[in-house]
Amino acid sequence: MLDDVKKDATQRMQKCVATFKDQLRKLRTGRAHTSLIEHIKVDYYGSEMALNQVANIATEDSRTLTVSPWEKAMVPIIEKAIYKSDLGLTPNSAGQVIRISMPALTEERRRDLTKVVRAEAESARVAVRNVRREVMNEIKEMLKEKLIAQDEERRAHDEVQKLTDKHVVDIDLAMAEKEKELMQV
Repeated sequence: MLDDVKKDATQRMQKCVATFKDQLRKLRTGRAHTSLIEHIKVDYYGSEMALNQVANIATEDSRTLTVSPWEKAMVPIIEKAIYKSDLGLTPNSAGQVIRISMPALTEERRRDLTKVVRAEAESARVAVRNVRREVMNEIKEMLKEKLIAQDEERRAHDEVQKLTDKHVVDIDLAMAEKEKELMQV
């Protein structure tokens, strides 16, 4: 029974780390890449949709992305969503095509991106700690219902804490690697 709880905790914590690493992939350093903007939410007739579900996204060259909405009426809505995102991009529309030029990364922009990376890392750490809290509560409930002994509960708490520490270290390592990548000229 405790093994199932620990396996579940491990899987959920690994998902938190994987989600964080996926968020880091969306922060591009030098080149334009479609994954940079495809997650941006756009208001599509009253519901929030990802940009890649309402438009075709492509790379024109190494510094330019093009967004071709499937409906002409979506052009200003998509422009507004891109502008409002925390990516610091300025869209330019030419008819039905929106072009996004990737600015050269200045020292200031690199620092801004590291702040975004740190905020994402903190969110991931919080998610891992939330999993820990839920699992600890589950273990306490098992103890209350006399499904496990007190020494088993103590051992399980220690193991869950070790799992949490391991996953937080994984997040910190990924954050440090991305910051190093961002600060390279």
